[in-house]
Amino acid sequence: MSTAAVATRPGEVLADLLPASRTRDIALVAGGAVLTGIAAQIVVPVPGSPVPVTGQTFAALLVGTALGARRGLLSLALYALVGMAGVPWFQGGTAGWGGASFGYVLGMLAAAGVVGELARRGGDRSMLRMAGTMAVGSAVIYAVGVPWLAASTGMSLSAAVAAGLVPFLIGDALKAALAMGALPTSWKLIGRRD
Repeated sequence: MSTAAVATRPGEVLADLLPASRTRDIALVAGGAVLTGIAAQIVVPVPGSPVPVTGQTFAALLVGTALGARRGLLSLALYALVGMAGVPWFQGGTAGWGGASFGYVLGMLAAAGVVGELARRGGDRSMLRMAGTMAVGSAVIYAVGVPWLAASTGMSLSAAVAAGLVPFLIGDALKAALAMGALPTSWKLIGRRD
């Protein structure tokens, strides 16, 4: 099967190429939550910001894109609920639902659903589309995370943007570049293998 044939399958995401079963879906949802929890342990403090750079945003967007809207949303919901219940797998081994960065966790949950839907519509099939998918997902994360940061710290919205969005834009561009290579390449490899 050619790459073009894979790219024209409407409504599929990478996870749909695995044999369908309830066990598959449970494993994918749990695996996505665990991947996000592991990636959250990659932490780089940002001077002047209570929010660090972490790997969890990249993982959340990849999970949503690869698993699709429903499974991606469920995976990030599992990640959030388990972390809220006390498992220390939020950024840097933290847990609980409060704190300055918890809004970003909620934003990642929403973003996983959004990018999953975009992927189902082909948003992961080319480098340009993947760049757009990552940009939309990042915007969703910030749309929830920055206001939460402002409310939880007493910062003004402009101060929260300066501390919780601006310092992360370069990292987001790097994450988007990685995703732009990874997912479209995966579709091409699958097309060549079939």
